[in-house]
Amino acid sequence: MPKTEIRKSAVKTHRKSEEARVKNKAKRNSLATGEKKVRAAAAGDDKTAAQELFRKQCSALDKAAKVGIIPKNRANRKKAQLARVVAPKAAAKAE
Repeated sequence: MPKTEIRKSAVKTHRKSEEARVKNKAKRNSLATGEKKVRAAAAGDDKTAAQELFRKQCSALDKAAKVGIIPKNRANRKKAQLARVVAPKAAAKAE
């Protein structure tokens, strides 16, 4: 007959995985918010703010990919998408 009580290690593993899930969800939400800020800045007139936010967002995406919150390819794809949004503003600034 199988044991009916839950092992202490299973309880701890469940608790730790729940803590990680909450932390990872918060980080993914902050990544989405950062992306929105970059896109909003790129749509506006402030080119330097868009570039600065883009740099910070790239760093945040790289860190999230390094720890495993998002896949590395997704981070690279998001950076490329944001670079295409910010690039016309940077080109206009150089002229």
